[in-house]
Amino acid sequence: MSNSNLSRKVIVIGSGPAGHTAGIYAARANLRPLLFEGLVKGGIPGGQLMITNDVENYPGFPAKITGPNLMQAFRDQSVHQGVEIVSEDVNKVDFSQRPFRIWAGDDDQEYTADTVIIATGAQAKWLGLPSEKALNGKGVSACAVCDGAFFRGQDVVVVGGGDTAMEESMYLSGICKSVTLVHRRNEFRASKTMQDRVLKNPKIHVVYESAVDEILDVSKGEVTGARIRNLRTNETHVLPITGFFVAIGHTPNTELFAGQLELHDNGYIKTKPGTTQTSIPGVFASGDVQDFVYRQAVTAAGTGCMAALEAERWLAMNGTH
Repeated sequence: MSNSNLSRKVIVIGSGPAGHTAGIYAARANLRPLLFEGLVKGGIPGGQLMITNDVENYPGFPAKITGPNLMQAFRDQSVHQGVEIVSEDVNKVDFSQRPFRIWAGDDDQEYTADTVIIATGAQAKWLGLPSEKALNGKGVSACAVCDGAFFRGQDVVVVGGGDTAMEESMYLSGICKSVTLVHRRNEFRASKTMQDRVLKNPKIHVVYESAVDEILDVSKGEVTGARIRNLRTNETHVLPITGFFVAIGHTPNTELFAGQLELHDNGYIKTKPGTTQTSIPGVFASGDVQDFVYRQAVTAAGTGCMAALEAERWLAMNGTH
């Protein structure tokens, strides 16, 4: 890559729906964007859809599509529109002065950008069970809204005790035959309102002071049950289920930006309401790295579009378009 190519009007960090949509819009505005699709500390090129088997709720795909195929289509469209993609990790950023500076790759190559669009996403927190990993996408999920419809009329488990677990349980109760909510403690961390809704719901059964030892059955390649252990008595029992939802939160991929951008208490990037603008003019954040409410591919793509349009306007107003 020539030195002139190391300086860009727009650099996008991240390659999920938000990152690629931002890249596509920036390329169509003739801004010659550079997109880093590197891992960014544990993330996956292509984002969380890369570990999603079937996607039925992304508009335009009536016969469903696999997550990896959907992200390949995003990537192909980016390349077709002229986005330059670099398959390297971003190691460090400096937003203290303009142009902004970004270091990436094993050789720590320095790049500069007039504007930066952050789309590094978030990762679901998992229980850490081998069976959970083996059955991920085969009945194990961290997103009820994404995958709940696959378990219509079936029995499922939700693990967690916060607002996310309550919301997932309520959502699934409208689709599934029964929902068993498993929580380690004898009381929930969730808001009182959410707790009341869950506890009054006849389709949700709560199991307190319990943990999941194993998800069955890896040998069959599908979820057939969960072995649940009472943490007080140490007794175990197997609950027959076909769907297993982990709802213990998400971790945004914001380590790169800590100390440089304003973050919420939960680690997500703060953006000005109704925009993708961060605390630093010229730096924009889109997708799950700044959205802890919706966390959907389609909303991530929408904010990627917003970020590119805002970056273009910012460049025009600052005389660098």
